[in-house]
Amino acid sequence: MAKERFTPDYIFESSWEVCNKVGGIYTVLSTRAQTLQKVLKDKIIFIGPDFWKEQESPYFKEDSSLLAEWQWQAKEQGLKVRVGRWTVPGEPIAILVDFNPYFEKKNEIYGWLWEHYQVDSLHAYGDYDEASMFSYAAALVVESFYNHSLKPEQKVIYHANEWMCGLGLLYLNNKLPQIGTVFTTHATSIGRSIAGNQKPLYDYLFAYNGDQMAGELNMQSKHSIEKQTAHYADCFTTVSDITAKECVELLDKPVDVVLPNGFDNSFVPSTAQAFARKRKAARQKMLQVANALLGEELDDDTLLISTSGRYEFRNKGIDVFVEAMNRLLRDRDLKKKVVAFIEVPGWVGEPRKDLQERLASGQKFDTPLDVPQVTHWLHNMSHDNVLSMLKYYDMHNRKDENVKVIFLPCYLDGNDGIVNMTYYDVVLGNDLCIYPSYYEPWGYTPLEAIAFKVPCITTDLAGFGLWANTVFGHDGQLEDGVKVIHRTDYNYSEVADNIKDTVAEFSNMTKKQIETCRKNAEALSEKALWTHFIEYYYEAYDIALRKAQDRMEK
Repeated sequence: MAKERFTPDYIFESSWEVCNKVGGIYTVLSTRAQTLQKVLKDKIIFIGPDFWKEQESPYFKEDSSLLAEWQWQAKEQGLKVRVGRWTVPGEPIAILVDFNPYFEKKNEIYGWLWEHYQVDSLHAYGDYDEASMFSYAAALVVESFYNHSLKPEQKVIYHANEWMCGLGLLYLNNKLPQIGTVFTTHATSIGRSIAGNQKPLYDYLFAYNGDQMAGELNMQSKHSIEKQTAHYADCFTTVSDITAKECVELLDKPVDVVLPNGFDNSFVPSTAQAFARKRKAARQKMLQVANALLGEELDDDTLLISTSGRYEFRNKGIDVFVEAMNRLLRDRDLKKKVVAFIEVPGWVGEPRKDLQERLASGQKFDTPLDVPQVTHWLHNMSHDNVLSMLKYYDMHNRKDENVKVIFLPCYLDGNDGIVNMTYYDVVLGNDLCIYPSYYEPWGYTPLEAIAFKVPCITTDLAGFGLWANTVFGHDGQLEDGVKVIHRTDYNYSEVADNIKDTVAEFSNMTKKQIETCRKNAEALSEKALWTHFIEYYYEAYDIALRKAQDRMEK
């Protein structure tokens, strides 16, 4: 007979990205919230950093009546917290904590950490201190809430995301051993660093020693907290099979469960009419921006393609994207004009005034602006990787060229000054999205694209690409909705050619063939909904709660 699964009465989940949109982890937590909220009804509590002093977080709505008794108690104990709701589907409770008061105790906290868990904080710099103080504050919040509001028989989970929340998990492991702990590394700090430093990661993974590489790359402290948290957590998890291999080799600890990242499709327009209307609006806007910048009349037959994500030039494959577009310029099989957008946040100075004026006029233009490759001025124009590569290849978006590349270097939050639409409202206007990642533990961007029926290209070095291949039972092709290109440490040039060929192939497809690609893309995205993937989390909670129980019985 199968043993009954332990389920938590309360879950506390901490992350630097609670009510704070930085990267993919925000998407993981904010889209999963609704699924857990349905089951746990306000007994899932997210804890994030409160550094919203001058302006309020656009993702947080304070509510002093929530957990009111405990709030009063917490303030008595000197904890600076604000309680409210995270303004995402499901509106879960979020506690934002001010971690600044703990900096003065920093050395004492690090000393305790070394003594109990051999975490080396000596080489700390940059965001290590900030993250650690937040993580400590988050743990104090849980300790205070637990002692004030919960009973010993209640099953409680503390879920820490990334090395940044490791310190808090170790603190609770020591102070409240009855709490089951789950640790998720979304990418190992060493793996990301090896890849980002132009070193080959995959062929040599078996030979790398994580501790040794941490010394070489000046990452000792981050690696140390990540490794010790992985070893002491009741349930150690990551987001894909590809990162699970990294964990074994670089952190010397196999994961207990892989938690693939799901999606919540409440963001997608639910009726065909609403979808068509939004898609039309997105295409009009992007073509209008292209016309104002390039001074060229582009009709709706133009292929709109894009890449997006964090500005990690090599890891996210932005370099290969530019390379592929450069090769596409000379491709005889390309049957349509292409406008390729690179939507990654750079060091933005301001939106271009000349471009704003053109857009405001509502006219059509037949002369380009100066520097027709970028929509916003950057602080470091001469040192920007994207602009430097475009310049190196002499890609100046000339009139007679069929491929134009436009760098949109800001978060599409609806207020960027040029597009003024959110990312989800823009992405569904694309014909094709391209994410040729070299280092990508999961890969939300392709999953988001296909949820909006946009076929995409990714690689088998992305967790998502590998998952798609297993669902298809073969390497994904364009007609499957996701083309998965084989990528290694050394086949950059082949990948660029493969992307170029795929875009040319797409430009030759009939309406019916494109419709098939779009349908299959959407069908795959439905297999990645949280309603399916949440199952893996329940398994992780069960493992952690059992370990906590065994610990208490000893």
